[in-house]
Amino acid sequence: MIAGAVASLATVMTPRWARAAPPLKIVALGDSLTAGFGLPPQDGFVPRLQAALRAAGRSVTITNAGVSGDTATGGAERVDWSVPDGTDGVIVELGANDMLRGVDPKVTRAALARILDRLAQRRIPAMLVGMRALPNLGEDYARRFEAVYVDLARERGLIFYPFFLEGVAGDRSLNQGDGVHPNAKGVAAMVRAITPTVERFLDQISANRA
Repeated sequence: MIAGAVASLATVMTPRWARAAPPLKIVALGDSLTAGFGLPPQDGFVPRLQAALRAAGRSVTITNAGVSGDTATGGAERVDWSVPDGTDGVIVELGANDMLRGVDPKVTRAALARILDRLAQRRIPAMLVGMRALPNLGEDYARRFEAVYVDLARERGLIFYPFFLEGVAGDRSLNQGDGVHPNAKGVAAMVRAITPTVERFLDQISANRA
């Protein structure tokens, strides 16, 4: 009994900073850009992002739920089994393949909304990552496609990163031979650019948890 009382007192007197919180469990739900297509596992987006966040002192574990070739509709169909119970937050990166296939932006929007709705029902915060359309698809398609992400993020008050390939798209030195998928240097550039936004997302999760 005395030992139990001492243990309880020690817990109360332990400074808050000394009580290590469990790592945040994040799932990156995406396509080949998330999956790390064409790269050694350690050079993919998810492991590089996790390493950058941990180097910044963040206690976080990121699960790679990227599936090469996946569309937003495919992501909506697998969201429940790709995002296990106990997940603290989801980075949603889907739609690039919709754009490459010329899918009607209304279809992409509906699928992304299904993903976000399901995560909200499960009380799992989401961060939305946007994509831009290729110029050869025309101005009207680009306007409608890119507005999907902007509108969903605004309507739902989500932390939003507008363009996943910011600073990388179109730069041959940062892409693989297909001109679509980033190489290791490209991934490093993507991680540097998106990390501050992801940190804001982690802060939001931690604040809600507290």
